[in-house]
Amino acid sequence: MTASKRIVLSSDHAAIALRQAIAAHISAQGWEAVDIGPTTPQSTPYPLYAEAAARRVVSGDCRFGLILCGTGQGVMMAANKVRGVRCGVCVDTFSARMIRQHNDANMLAIGARVVGEGLALDIVDAFLAAAFEGGRHAPRVEMIMALEARPEMEGGV
Repeated sequence: MTASKRIVLSSDHAAIALRQAIAAHISAQGWEAVDIGPTTPQSTPYPLYAEAAARRVVSGDCRFGLILCGTGQGVMMAANKVRGVRCGVCVDTFSARMIRQHNDANMLAIGARVVGEGLALDIVDAFLAAAFEGGRHAPRVEMIMALEARPEMEGGV
């Protein structure tokens, strides 16, 4: 399968079951789920798993990344440290749709202790069904991406 149909998934120990449910869900829709773990319930260094997923996305190996932890916040923070990632935590379908349409997000973070499986699957569906609108949003996304190249203490209003 091409990278355009590949989605990398990773999580911490708190989100293994939800990650696996999401992998099965997207696979049934024709996506190739690249599940990079973890597979055991022992405490997990989630920044390593979030980074590994983020690198798969920015390298072009996978079109999107779906990352999970208890709240979604930790994995989102770690993934956003990788140049080229635009990841947001979503607890509703509206936000999931908007981060694609307005921010051209390439990764989605979900909190397994915050949303149930049914809502998580709906959030993933909303994210994957949405497309970046470009237009007036494109310069803003470019500005976000340019922040990665700015020297410290530069910029702002």
